[in-house]
Amino acid sequence: MPRFSVIVPAYKVQAYLQESLDSVLTQSYTDLEVIAVDDCSPDACGEIIDRYAARDPRVTAVHLPHNLGPGAARNAGLARATGDYLVFLDADDTLVPGALQAVTDRLKATGSPDVLVYDHARTHWTGETVRERLAGRLREDGPASFRLTDRPDLLGPVLLIGDKAYRREFIERAGLSFPPGLYEDVPWTYPALMTATSLAVLDRVCVHHRQRRTGSVLSTSTRRHFDVFAQYDRVFAFLAGRPELERWRPLLYRRMAEHLTGLYAAPDRLPRGSRREFFRRARAQLRRYRVPGAVTAPGAVPAPGTRIRHALVRLGDHTTYRALTGARTAFLRARTRTRALGRAVRERLMLLHHRLQRLLPLRPDLAVFCAYGHGGYACDPAAVEAKLRELAPRFRTAWICGPEHDATVPAGTARLRPGSAGYWSALARAGYLVTNTDVDPRFVRRAGQVLLQTQHGTPLKRVGLDLVDRPAAAPTPDVAGLLRGADQWDYLLSGNHHSTLVWEKALPAPYTTLEYGAPRNDVFHRAGSAEVLEIRERLGIPPGTTAILYAPTHRDYRRSRPDHLDFERVLRDLGPRFTILARAHRTYGGPLGRDPHPRLVDVSDHPSVEELCLASDALVTDYSSLMFDYACLDRPIVVHADDWEAYEATRGTYFDLRSFPPGAIARTEDELVDIFATGHWKGSRSAQLRAAFRTRFCPYDDGHAAERVVRRVFLGQTTGLPPFVPLEDRRPAPAAPGTGATTPGQRRAAPAYDRLTLD
Repeated sequence: MPRFSVIVPAYKVQAYLQESLDSVLTQSYTDLEVIAVDDCSPDACGEIIDRYAARDPRVTAVHLPHNLGPGAARNAGLARATGDYLVFLDADDTLVPGALQAVTDRLKATGSPDVLVYDHARTHWTGETVRERLAGRLREDGPASFRLTDRPDLLGPVLLIGDKAYRREFIERAGLSFPPGLYEDVPWTYPALMTATSLAVLDRVCVHHRQRRTGSVLSTSTRRHFDVFAQYDRVFAFLAGRPELERWRPLLYRRMAEHLTGLYAAPDRLPRGSRREFFRRARAQLRRYRVPGAVTAPGAVPAPGTRIRHALVRLGDHTTYRALTGARTAFLRARTRTRALGRAVRERLMLLHHRLQRLLPLRPDLAVFCAYGHGGYACDPAAVEAKLRELAPRFRTAWICGPEHDATVPAGTARLRPGSAGYWSALARAGYLVTNTDVDPRFVRRAGQVLLQTQHGTPLKRVGLDLVDRPAAAPTPDVAGLLRGADQWDYLLSGNHHSTLVWEKALPAPYTTLEYGAPRNDVFHRAGSAEVLEIRERLGIPPGTTAILYAPTHRDYRRSRPDHLDFERVLRDLGPRFTILARAHRTYGGPLGRDPHPRLVDVSDHPSVEELCLASDALVTDYSSLMFDYACLDRPIVVHADDWEAYEATRGTYFDLRSFPPGAIARTEDELVDIFATGHWKGSRSAQLRAAFRTRFCPYDDGHAAERVVRRVFLGQTTGLPPFVPLEDRRPAPAAPGTGATTPGQRRAAPAYDRLTLD
């Protein structure tokens, strides 16, 4: 008897069926059977199922003589199921890798409940995948298993069949089966959750639910949507003979009201001419099953507007309902237009205010900073701002950021809201402006103002005018805008001679280049062991483990974020000695890991990447400029370049990273695991590569870059700047002791060479 029976009904899904079946049959947990039901599909679904059944004994092929619908197809699979647990998977959906192993582990940990509820993600036809988790529904705190009365929020407004594992004996004892018609999930899922003697949850995405561009029948205009009335009739009939379930009647009534009014409000569901009929039937249904206390039933209380719509359907007529909802829609549109007009008027007033402020004298003691547009206190501008307050406290400093970033700005620094009167006043009168991107596209530098452009890292990928012939990276490059912005710079900060040559060619303008190093890297030479340990403790890194910072860059040739690593598999293969700090690129946002893991720490929203570097023992990246900064720490770097050819063809790079890497190179996930499992990541050959990389790209990063900038740009000093510390005399912050990482001092005592081949 297998542990799982995975039932897959198939009808007109030949383009997706193979991927769906493969996602089940390639699971790491193999104690399963697949019952694939051909619902008399007119395409090649039946042939595909037979082909899989012929080559894998775990697959049972079932062919229905007539098209009966998904409910009957699932029933046919139920009749042949022999597994301990039932899993239903639509033929255009997929199980994520490791899903069944995670499910069986959770079943064991929770005492084999009747129903286990797990999470799913919707994969849109554009490639974007969005997790559907509702806040708190799948929290795993509290009792391992429970009754629905303990967690009524599981009886949510959206119920799916495929995000649960059902104990087969429980389903047979409850006598549950799927009815005909659309919305067959309603009379299956509600009774299953209400009658289960034990429930459990798994806070992990186990299924990817495909959202096809052509949509499903649920999103098309058809009279089959009228099936919803019969389905709720079945639910309330199920309650009628079970007085112990009467407590759920008010909540079910409310869910039904939400469902019916939602269907009626959808503009593309009901065929033309049928809306009045649907309204009458909905009114009759709500009157028939209404019970006192429906509004205050267990679970989330609906918003006042929702409650009003329910009452209008139950008490009113179609004409009145349409008139009232039309009036509400007109009101909302008018309010939106009024707000838009107000914003436009305010913006014009602010620009007028800016012009008037430009007539006033400059404030030579005011310096305004910003990073990544309107982001938080970060990067080179933050390091320069801190050093300016230290060396020249007579300067007043201000930081441009949104309110969500207020906590990152030091107390002694004023905050400027983008678009506010203070913002436009500062741009008009500040003596100094420092940014790593652009200040504002409408900003025009005044005579006497000093603008310092710090950029944000050493460029590996092509930038500026070098993207003109790279349409995949920049479909419509604004050449005039790029040059107009560069023409306003007085100074451009450069970390090395490579950067100087790139920027002066990619963004030619009459600025002065300052080869001073990267101020944001100064902290690498100031921090000590105590600070490193404090950051690690704050991040939750287990003591004695090796922390790998995984920080990939974005892909210009992809609209959605690529999943380069199977974190669960990598952590399993590396063992408990390793922890991964996963940081998503700001273009995509976080988290990188879709499912929680005790040794996977999402640091995508951490405000300081420098702290993450200090806390980690090694960096794994692809083409991110972070590798140049991390090299200043003299800690191991591993390049995971699994799509080099595609990246080079679309974005392009200034040198072949494979021929001059900062450490070991992995082309596949297997190679990446091997590099860490065998210790090559910290071997002497990797150290040699890193030393050459540091010599070329870190000549000025010695802990004094910010001081050089402040003395030259703000204090006007051209001599007496801090001299550059030779590489061999630098002592960057050491890695945490006992983690397996090699500190610079330890590395110098190691054997001179090992035989790791990296080319």
